Amino acid sequence: MKLTKLDKASVIAVRDCMGAKPKESVLIITDEKKKKIGYSLYQNALRLGHRSIYLEMKSGEMHGEEPPEQVAEIMKMFDVVLCPTDKSLTHTNARRAASAKGVRIATFPGITEDVMIRGLSADYKKIAELTIKLARKLDKAKKVRVTAPNGTDISFEIKGRKAIASKGLFHKKGEGGNLPTGEAFIAPLEGTSNGVFVVDGSMSGIGVVKNKPIKIEVKDGFATKITGGSQAKKLEKILDKYGKLARNIAEFGIGTNDKVKLSGNLLEDEKVKGTVHIALGDNKTMGGKVNVPIHLDGLIKKPTVWLDDKIIMKDGKLII
Repeated sequence: MKLTKLDKASVIAVRDCMGAKPKESVLIITDEKKKKIGYSLYQNALRLGHRSIYLEMKSGEMHGEEPPEQVAEIMKMFDVVLCPTDKSLTHTNARRAASAKGVRIATFPGITEDVMIRGLSADYKKIAELTIKLARKLDKAKKVRVTAPNGTDISFEIKGRKAIASKGLFHKKGEGGNLPTGEAFIAPLEGTSNGVFVVDGSMSGIGVVKNKPIKIEVKDGFATKITGGSQAKKLEKILDKYGKLARNIAEFGIGTNDKVKLSGNLLEDEKVKGTVHIALGDNKTMGGKVNVPIHLDGLIKKPTVWLDDKIIMKDGKLII
């Protein structure tokens, strides 16, 4: 039987990215919106010889929303869990609890066939090398400053926080991250972020930024003012449902995947090499203290990044 491009991407996900061994069990959690990709992962896990189960649930309303209790429980019973869902399960207690049990988990929030095929054709050994290098630099730094031609100028402290290298190879117990992937990210210390960041790439829950960029003013760790066009108003409306903690400056990330492109799908966009992203909301997943059922990333193009007094990225080009 000839494998389709989607089949080949699914094989790479199960065999290479997750490093699934012959006797390991593989659970696929999907929903009605992403079932084609979910079923492809399931069929190819079976083809590779794994004991595999396909579980389809109703799609959630927001990134970070908890799945049903029964789904959270079954996640703990497998060696490998793959989650191609419309809304992200990354920043959920269910995912955290399963990871703590040693389950290797890949989440594919908002995945499309194009993103799956394009993103999983990358050289993940090369991506892993660069991502680990960046994560180590973040680990050693105390402070980050980000500027960009769009008016971005924001600083925050990261001393004592551990950076995460989402490198696309999740082979050890409890490892996990997005697929496709390629980013080094860290949770800024709560209350230390000050300045402004202007989202001119794309924004979770909104898509590609059109017409007016979204300007987010930040004081003492929280987004205090959001201005721009209709997309800025939409973002405010989403955040208002979850209270003040939704406005927490949750994450700073640097994209390291040279195969993906800006598409409006944050799963792909935040991995684009030469961009950075800053997220609002939950940071419990990455070693922070804020646990709120929302996590929205905003992408900044052509950034310049300082770690302490050293520039590691200039106008979107990495200098490491």
